[in-house]
Amino acid sequence: MSQPVVLVTGSCGLIGSEVSVYFGRRGFRVSGIDSNHRAVFFGPEGDTSWVLERLRREIPEYQHAAVDIRDRDAVLSHLRMLRPDLIIHTAAQPSHDRAAAIPFLDFEVNALGTLHLLEAARQCCPESPFIHMSTNKVYGDRPNTLALKEYETRWDYAEPAFENGIPETFSIDQSKHSLFGASKVAGDVMVQEYGRYFGMPTCCLRGGCLTGPNHSGVELHGFLSYLLKCNMEGREYKVFGYKGKQVRDNIHSEDVASFMYEFWKAPRVAEVYNLGGGKANSCSVLEAFRMAEDITGRKMNWRYVEENRIGDHICYYSDLRKMRTHYPSWRIEKTLTTIFEEISVSWGQRLSVAAQ
Repeated sequence: MSQPVVLVTGSCGLIGSEVSVYFGRRGFRVSGIDSNHRAVFFGPEGDTSWVLERLRREIPEYQHAAVDIRDRDAVLSHLRMLRPDLIIHTAAQPSHDRAAAIPFLDFEVNALGTLHLLEAARQCCPESPFIHMSTNKVYGDRPNTLALKEYETRWDYAEPAFENGIPETFSIDQSKHSLFGASKVAGDVMVQEYGRYFGMPTCCLRGGCLTGPNHSGVELHGFLSYLLKCNMEGREYKVFGYKGKQVRDNIHSEDVASFMYEFWKAPRVAEVYNLGGGKANSCSVLEAFRMAEDITGRKMNWRYVEENRIGDHICYYSDLRKMRTHYPSWRIEKTLTTIFEEISVSWGQRLSVAAQ
């Protein structure tokens, strides 16, 4: 059997890079495209040039192209040349706060770029699974309409129907998404439609807080990575509203990659999955402060801002039952404690190098 080819868009981002390494270790020939737009979105702190060097070191025969997914002709030409056996689309403008300042760029990347890839895939390799990294922000602020219970350090769902978290049947309609959420909705629905209309094997992974030791966390994106960076540098961390009790579920990038591998082995048409850490890997901002302090021995320097971020979830964690039913061999391997430990070690190494 010939070596399968995987195309990873956004290959220098957190998920894109982890996916590239993961599939490279499993015998795939990895072709990545990334135009380092993260540096445009977030400035020098978002630059991912160092990740590209890592990919070239760790993946045999890694191929890279600085293709901008907004360029329809370039995308089509690249897929026509490559004809990949699997497409994993992680390229995105990832911040719902930043999107309001760059609405056209946000939509062009998240919606139009996704359409360019889907149509190129339909023309060049319609039988190849197409995995799209969507986001839980497609649900907008509708989760905030659910009845909640307030505890000492967190909010949680009051209704037994949501004991396991937010399911894929939850409405994405008639709610405030942020412009980022709206552009991701457009891409998400288009990925489903190419599956249903053309019979292509596609899936949308509606990610919660995707994290891991190789994340370049910044204030507007990368919850745990940025929080631990602030802790270790003594930098002030701003808490935006909800008493710091807002809850997120966190999933390690390797567990994301392992689910994609399961989908590759048994693809389905036009599927949607809420891909997060689930209730077991959830924490509030206050709880994250405590975990960071326990691991690093440093006190958090933080300030409370009364006004919450527009469209922000008060409580969100993913119901993983559909994923586990469709792919029973998949499981989350990285606990929340392990995630904190790995990120703190990674930041320790990076900050040490920067200080030299």
